[in-house]
Amino acid sequence: MKKLALSTCVFSAALAGWLFTPLSIAAPEAAASAPSAASMPTSAASAAQPASSTTFTFATLGAYEPLHLRGPDDTRTINVGVRLDRVATAATLRLRYTYSPALVFSLSHLKVSINGEAIATVPFDKEHAGQMITSDIPLDPRFLTDYNQLNVQLIAHYTLDHCEDPENSALWADISPTSEVLLDTVPLKLPNDLSLLPAPFFDRRDPLQLQLPFVLPASADDSTLESAGILASWFGELADYRQARFTASTALPTDSHAVVVGTRAQLPAGLTLPTVDGPMLIMADNPVAPNKKLLIVTGRTDAEVKQAADALVLGKAALSGSEATVEHVDIGPVRQPYDAPNWLPIGHAIAFKQLVDDPKQLQVSGSRPDAIRLNLHVPADLYSWSGQGVPIDLRYRYTAPTVQNNSALSISINDLLVKSLRLPPAKDEDGKGRLQLPILGGADARAADLLDIPAFRVGSSNQLQLKFDLDSQKTGLCQGVAQNPVRAAVDPDSTVDFSHFVHYARMPNLAYFANSGFPFTRYADLSQTAVVVPDRLGPEDLDTLLTTLGHMGQWTGFPALRVQVVRAGQAQQVQNKDLLLIGDSASGVLPPSWRAALPLSITSDANGQITRTAFSVKEYWRDGVHVPEGSARLGESGPIAALLGFEVPGSHGRSVVAMTGTSPARLTDLLDVLEKPDRVAQVQGDVALVRDGRVESMRVGDTYVVGYVPWYAQIWGRAIRHPVLLGVLGALGGLLLAIAAFTALQELSARRRGI
Repeated sequence: MKKLALSTCVFSAALAGWLFTPLSIAAPEAAASAPSAASMPTSAASAAQPASSTTFTFATLGAYEPLHLRGPDDTRTINVGVRLDRVATAATLRLRYTYSPALVFSLSHLKVSINGEAIATVPFDKEHAGQMITSDIPLDPRFLTDYNQLNVQLIAHYTLDHCEDPENSALWADISPTSEVLLDTVPLKLPNDLSLLPAPFFDRRDPLQLQLPFVLPASADDSTLESAGILASWFGELADYRQARFTASTALPTDSHAVVVGTRAQLPAGLTLPTVDGPMLIMADNPVAPNKKLLIVTGRTDAEVKQAADALVLGKAALSGSEATVEHVDIGPVRQPYDAPNWLPIGHAIAFKQLVDDPKQLQVSGSRPDAIRLNLHVPADLYSWSGQGVPIDLRYRYTAPTVQNNSALSISINDLLVKSLRLPPAKDEDGKGRLQLPILGGADARAADLLDIPAFRVGSSNQLQLKFDLDSQKTGLCQGVAQNPVRAAVDPDSTVDFSHFVHYARMPNLAYFANSGFPFTRYADLSQTAVVVPDRLGPEDLDTLLTTLGHMGQWTGFPALRVQVVRAGQAQQVQNKDLLLIGDSASGVLPPSWRAALPLSITSDANGQITRTAFSVKEYWRDGVHVPEGSARLGESGPIAALLGFEVPGSHGRSVVAMTGTSPARLTDLLDVLEKPDRVAQVQGDVALVRDGRVESMRVGDTYVVGYVPWYAQIWGRAIRHPVLLGVLGALGGLLLAIAAFTALQELSARRRGI
C-alpha cells in the first residue's frame, strides 16, 4: 500500500441544528446552547479511556455504487461525521481506485480535500494503470469537525497537446464503494444537558445503524410498554435510512447509552435522582458505564410516564439542564388516514420544490453529472382504476448546444427507464445570431414533456431519477472545446400527480407490511393498531416489539402516540383495530379459536426445535420471483420463523400480521429480514417463511378487500378492458338517444299543429 504525506491546517465548521414543536415544560436548571464535539476542548476527553477504531465504507456513507470520475476535472463528495460524544485522534482514508492506462501520468492524479482544504494528492503511474489499487492516506484529525465533506477530484490528461478533448474516453478513474474512512476516537464526557437531545442516544453524525438499549421494569405493564414503544418509534423516525435496532433488559448496560422507562418505584437501584413529583425527563450518568448517559423517562404513575414520553417525542424547545418536569402536553387530535409526514399527499399535484430541502438539489453541472434524485413515498394501497399512470409535468433548463447532438434527459423510476428526451440546440430567434435558451413554459413546449409513469412500476417507496447527458459540442480537432462547465436544472414548479389514484388493496399482502408497515401505518399515530404480546414477555418479544415500532416511525415519520399494547388473553376483546401479533408458537398470541383462519399452523416439540407444516399453496414465490407451478404441498421441519397475514375472524377488512416462529429466538430472524432490502423484496403473499436467511413466500388462504373503487370507476374500468364492446355499446347508446330525440321532436311538432 502507498503511504502519502499531507500538510495540515485548521478548519472549523458550525453545527447545524433542528427545529422542534414547542411544549410547556418547566426546567429547573438553565443551560447554555448545546456544545459540539469540535468546540469542546480535547482535554475533556477521558485520557484513561482507550481509543476505539471505527471503519466506514463509502457504501455506508451513501456511495453505494462506484464513483465514476470522467473528464479532465471531475469531483465526487463523501460526507463523514464525528459523533458528538467522541473526539477524533487519528484518521485514515483507505482509497481503492482504478484509472485509465492511456493517461499522461506525469500530469494526472487524484486530489483529496476535506471541507475545501487540499490535504493530499495521489499520483498515477504506468505500472499500476488499469488495476485496482489501495492507497492509505493519513488525515490530520484537526481537519475533522462534526460534519465533514471529503472530496476526491480527478485531474487527468491524455496528451501534451494544447487542444485536449474533455470528452475523450481515455479520461477516467473509478473509486470503489469498498473504499474506507478509518477513524480512531476517544470518548468525550458530555454534560447532563437535555438540550443535547436526541444526542448522544441518537447522533445524526453517525451513519451506522442505531443500536439503543431500553431498560424496563421486570414485569412491565401494558402502559409502560406503550410508553417505551412511543419512544422507540420516535428514535426509529430519527434514524430513518440508518434503521434502528432496540434491545430490552432490566439491568443497566455496561458499555452504552440507554433509555430507562418506568415509574419512580420501578427504576433500577443505584441511580441518584432528584425528587420525582410529576412527569419527568432526566439525563444522568450511567453509573456502570463511564462516559455513557441515561435518558430517564419517569413519573409517579404510569400515566405520568406516558406524559413524559409524549412530551419528549413531540418537541424539546424548552428542554435544558439535567432534568425537566412536564407541566402540560397536548398530543393533538387523532391523525387522519394517509397523512403520514413521510408520505406524499395524493389529493393534488405536488411540486418538486416540496420534495427537496433546497432548490439547489435540482441543479447539476458538468457533461455527465449525477442524476437528480427525488424520493416519492406513497401509501401502499394506491390503485389506478383506469390503468392510467402517474403524470409528471416536467420543466427544465440547460446550457443548450449550438448544434444538434446526442444531449438527452433520461427519466427513470426505481432505476427503470420511463422516457429519454432529446435536448434540442438553442434557436436563432431573429436571424441576427441571438440564441434563446429553451425554457419550457409555452403550451406547445410543455405538452412535449408531459410524462406518464406506468402505474405498475410505482410501489410504496419510489425514487424518480432525472439524468442529464450533455454531449460535447466539439466539431473537429481543436475546435469548440468548452472552457466552462455546462449546467442543467429542473424547475421547482414541475409537478407529479397521484390525485386520480384510489385506495384499494387486495389483502393479505405481506409485501405491504414489509415495505411500509401497511395497514398499520394507514394512521400515522397507530390509533387503529393493537399490538398483541405474550402474557409473559421474554427478551426477544420485547426486542421485536420495540424494533418493529421503530420501523413504523421510520416509515411514517411520526411517533406511535396512540398505539395500544394488549396481552394474548385480551386479543379477542379488541374491536375495530388491526392487530400485530408478536410471539412464538407456544406463546398463546394466536387464540385457538382462530386456527381455522390461519394460513399456516406451526407445531413444535417440547424443545421448540421442530416444526411440521403441511398446506396447499395457491401461489408461490422463489427468490422473490413468482413461480406459476399451481397447487403444491410443502413440508418444512426444523427451526423456522414466519410472517403470517390474515383477516381478523368475524370482521370486515380488519387485518392481522403475526410475527412468530418455533421459538422466541426465531423472532430475531424476522427483524433481520426487515433490515435487508433484498430480503424485503422477497416477502409476498400471506405466508413468508424465514430459515437460514432465506425467505420463501406463498399465498395459502383466501383474500379480502381493503378500500374501495367508486361505482363509476368500476364500470369504466371494466369497459376500457373491452374496447370493441365499448364501441358497440356507444353506438347503440347513440342510436337510442337519436331515436328518443326524434320521437320527442315529433311529439312537440304534433302539439304545435294541434293534432
